[in-house]
Amino acid sequence: MSSLRLPPADTALSAYTGWTRAHWEAVADHLLESVVPYATDDFAQYRMPGRESRSGPVSDGLEGYARTFLLAAFRIAGAGGAVPPALLERYARGLVAGTDPAHPYAWPPLTDMSQPLVEAASIALALHETRPWLYGRLSPAEQERVVAWLAGFVGRRTPDNNWVLFRVVVEQFLAEVGGPYKPDEITGGLERIEDWYVGDGWYSDGAGKNFDYYAGWALHLYPLLWARMAGDAARLERYSERLRAFLGQYQHLFAADGGPVHQGRSLTYRFATVAPLWLGALTGSSPLPPGRTRRIAGGVLRHFVERGVPDEQGLLTLGWYDTFLPVTQSYSGPGSPYWASKAFLGLLLPPEHPVWTDAEVPAPIDLADQAVTMRPPGWLLHATCEDGVVRLVNHGSDRDRIQDPSGVPDPHYLKLAYTSHTGPNLAEVTGGEGETAGNEGAGAGLEGKAAGAEGQAVGFDRAVVGVDGEVVVVAPDGAVSRRRRIEPLTTGDRFAASAYRDDLPAGPVHVVTASVVDGAAEVRIHRVTAPAGHQVRDGGHAIAGEAPPTARGGELWASARRADGLVSVVRGLHGYTTAGVATATGANAFGRHSATPYVLADAHPGGTAVYVSLVLLTGTAEAPPPGVRVDGDQVTLDLPGGDTATVRLTETPTCVRVAGGGKNPT
Repeated sequence: MSSLRLPPADTALSAYTGWTRAHWEAVADHLLESVVPYATDDFAQYRMPGRESRSGPVSDGLEGYARTFLLAAFRIAGAGGAVPPALLERYARGLVAGTDPAHPYAWPPLTDMSQPLVEAASIALALHETRPWLYGRLSPAEQERVVAWLAGFVGRRTPDNNWVLFRVVVEQFLAEVGGPYKPDEITGGLERIEDWYVGDGWYSDGAGKNFDYYAGWALHLYPLLWARMAGDAARLERYSERLRAFLGQYQHLFAADGGPVHQGRSLTYRFATVAPLWLGALTGSSPLPPGRTRRIAGGVLRHFVERGVPDEQGLLTLGWYDTFLPVTQSYSGPGSPYWASKAFLGLLLPPEHPVWTDAEVPAPIDLADQAVTMRPPGWLLHATCEDGVVRLVNHGSDRDRIQDPSGVPDPHYLKLAYTSHTGPNLAEVTGGEGETAGNEGAGAGLEGKAAGAEGQAVGFDRAVVGVDGEVVVVAPDGAVSRRRRIEPLTTGDRFAASAYRDDLPAGPVHVVTASVVDGAAEVRIHRVTAPAGHQVRDGGHAIAGEAPPTARGGELWASARRADGLVSVVRGLHGYTTAGVATATGANAFGRHSATPYVLADAHPGGTAVYVSLVLLTGTAEAPPPGVRVDGDQVTLDLPGGDTATVRLTETPTCVRVAGGGKNPT
């Protein structure tokens, strides 16, 4: 397979990325050509190499067809059908063969709760977009077979989450072509998501606090595409208003270099994260200038291409940059990463649309530091212009509908913080619907060397996974409290708080955490209620690379630095007695070697005590730590920029921030 060939960068039109519509078309064409060697007879399935999903090779082969067909559909429709005839021929033959029950590679039937239901939605959307060039050119008998296969969705049960929308788009296409469908199933799916809408543009993926990228690439995407298919002006207006509110916040989740914040499941879909940005432009629902939409979306696609995605065979593998199975779920198969096809939704916009012709407009992070409160998911985002890093403080999203109350916390949801430049440390454990993903044994107590003399290099003689992004109470026997359920308490201007409860053999644990963000820094204030003699540990960001990060530290601080200068730092500001760095190998999507700085209090006094730490991830010089004064449940921070923040750890924590003589209570 030939390597990816991109057109020259156009820095006059796209000053930030250099990327234009031609770059998107080139990547799409390369992806579509690269899967051809893995097609079965008559292109009914695409069986790419890689680990099978729990659904097996036949379902995986259908997934390979359906998800690449969606990419082909955006390419075909965006070009008005003016694409190489071989592309149209491949997917037309695949439709005919896959829906022929007698064909050796026929698609599996649509049954209750099965993965093919997901793939039917991609096929229905692709058929809708390419109807004049594909479905419309099939013979009546061939069309009947396609309809008969899709009609298997009618009356089927699905999980009670984003899957309810797959029925909506499939049955809408059936309605378009005169096939069997049930109007009440379409409206039922649309009404179900109303129960999950929590305001400010945010949906939970099913009941509970399930906030992640599915809000954008599923719960906004399918209703708006359905409204576009059905011509429902009233619902289009409602969904457009919600997307407009969502994108105002969502645009901040991408680093200056295009890296998305690494949070949630199905991260192997990578640049599918930009689908809602294009959706806003496609439906007239975006608050962003057209040039900003292209700047952010193009930055994300370029980010992955520059880091080896797709791989040398032109394939999207199971992982983030390289193949990395711990970032996947048991439902993920070799064709799963092609959900990334949704990123190419923008190709449906004609070449003369302003999103392609306007000059790029800077993203907010290009202009200044950002601090954004996202109240429905309980998130506090802070991003810095100088190093382009985005950090997300998590006080609300725990996927409680799925998380086992007594199981290992899912590291993609239960950490205190996520960023665009780091990922949580993971082990070879995968999870899907009804499962948890995490690392067995991550609750073990730390062994090894604590930080030595001021500025001394430090190391560990035992690899440890699961320290990053969590505050835990460690019993003398090594048992560790875990943040399995988040109790959101408040969110405000550069401030948020939450709590969790757990039980250890010696007694219950209750941890209230308040976060104050200031530039690149997060100050964590923990009110810990726990048995006497237990340790309290607070972990920073896990930094990873192909070479082991450099670990350094002093009595109450520790850091890990990557070769490119990105550094993760944790400082104990009150209550802690030592610091160190935990290392791991093969546990992180961002590189083979990872290191996590942390601070530790050797012996909790029993009852309730307050601990304060500084957690920092930066690519620039570290600012001085804040001054800290603790008086019972009141903590006053003298921040290096001149602000003073006073946090009271009441039942609902509060923060009063004083800057230039004015008060800003949150």
